[in-house]
Amino acid sequence: MRIDKWLWAARFYRTRTLASQAIEAGHVSVNGERAKPAKALKPGDQVLVRRAPFEHAVAVRALSEKRGGAAEAALLYEESGESRERRAALAAQMKAAPQPRFKGRPTKKTRREYEKWLRRGDED
Repeated sequence: MRIDKWLWAARFYRTRTLASQAIEAGHVSVNGERAKPAKALKPGDQVLVRRAPFEHAVAVRALSEKRGGAAEAALLYEESGESRERRAALAAQMKAAPQPRFKGRPTKKTRREYEKWLRRGDED
């Protein structure tokens, strides 16, 4: 099965197009190697999905051609405990960090500051 279809069926991305774009941008790797959208995926493969600012390290448990509900999608993969801990720690860190406050429509400067703040987790 193609990895872009699997990412869509596992509900990491809303559409196959978004999944393909993320793969092309290098945000997804399979077994430690950069993937292409047509990369064949099989149960047991290790997939790393980077969705700023979080990173999901999952093992493929099953394949599905159809996109089901969230409960069905959760059966397609198993996230490592280390990955869950890293995401929880990062979420807590982001919650504790001071968040930028805006009044009304942001100016170009404040918008850039906000985007810089959002991407802060990518640089680690």
